[in-house]
Amino acid sequence: MKVIIVGAGVLGVSVARQLAVAGEDVLLLDQRGAGTGTTATTFAWTNSSRKPDPDYHRLNLAGMEEHAKLAGQLRGAPSYFPSGALQWADAANEQRLADNVERLQALGYPAHWVTPDEAVRTAGSLRIPATITSIAHFPSEGYVLPDRFVNNLLADAEQHGATFAIGEVVAINDGPDRVSVTLAGGEVCTGDRVVLAAGRWTQQLAARAGIDVPMVTDAGRGAQTVGLLGYARSPQLDLRCVIHSPGLNLRPEAGGHTVLQALDLNAQVDPAGPPSADGDLASALARRFSAVLPDPGRAPEIDLRIGLRSLPADGHTVAGYASARSRIYCLVSHSGVTLAPILGRLVAAEISTDQEQDLLGAFRPTRFAGVRRSDIEVAQHATGLGEQ
Repeated sequence: MKVIIVGAGVLGVSVARQLAVAGEDVLLLDQRGAGTGTTATTFAWTNSSRKPDPDYHRLNLAGMEEHAKLAGQLRGAPSYFPSGALQWADAANEQRLADNVERLQALGYPAHWVTPDEAVRTAGSLRIPATITSIAHFPSEGYVLPDRFVNNLLADAEQHGATFAIGEVVAINDGPDRVSVTLAGGEVCTGDRVVLAAGRWTQQLAARAGIDVPMVTDAGRGAQTVGLLGYARSPQLDLRCVIHSPGLNLRPEAGGHTVLQALDLNAQVDPAGPPSADGDLASALARRFSAVLPDPGRAPEIDLRIGLRSLPADGHTVAGYASARSRIYCLVSHSGVTLAPILGRLVAAEISTDQEQDLLGAFRPTRFAGVRRSDIEVAQHATGLGEQ
């Protein structure tokens, strides 16, 4: 079977690898390069912490478990780290954290309270501010280094026979016997199936094929899709896990670097006019980072990146054929990093065997048929402790 995958982000590459391992003929296309879209600007925290929908929670749990299995199969530098995560609450966030810990514990999700001394031993070289009143530890969570992860997946996919090419897809034609994609240069590629894994470009491309995949598309100042990340080059830290605090989230990056996220600052970010390295947003991020450093006197060096999230309108993953007769498989998720391994395996199984996978049953794009967008759209601004 010839399968064309549109989009070489973390989801597209995951599916490409699994299909190639299964012996399918795979062509993976991306308009810029593997992992250069949303995947390049993600906090990359693996979790099922604030996902109250039972089906979505189960899918994310499976994604976390699949990461551990996949890590033992991929070559290359390690890209997945089951480090655990800590959430620090101040008085304003204490009840919010307590309610979530209680809910997760009732579901059997590992979560427990720790003392500041225990938290420091878990986190590594950080200073916990005096305003922090409670701390919870989530030992099954972790993080991914997205560039390494995509590179490792792509290398394995190519080793199993997949072909990767740069090409901007401008049209998809779902024919009765074959499906084809047309590239910007006029080239037409044909196959038996197309996987549309184009991230934030999914709605636009799907519409050109007559498919409705409602997504949040506003990318203006402070939009729900917009997220600011800081990449701290110095000081280098011995940070050992993911941290969420009221004003700053942190995760380890390669080489002792740290990825920073301050959710409340996203409201001030305009992709059309990116914040400068010496502007107010950069200064605010540096001040918050300094407040948790063991040596706060040393000014941090931080590079800023703006990310645009892939947000289905109802907040849940989309995974499935556009219709019962369609050859186009739609795949998009806001939880791409957590779900990439499990979606890669399940989607590849559905395509190669024509057997539906139970975990994906609640996430079909056909759920949008005949439904008004206003009835399904949910607010997805990430502003609170433990959100993304």
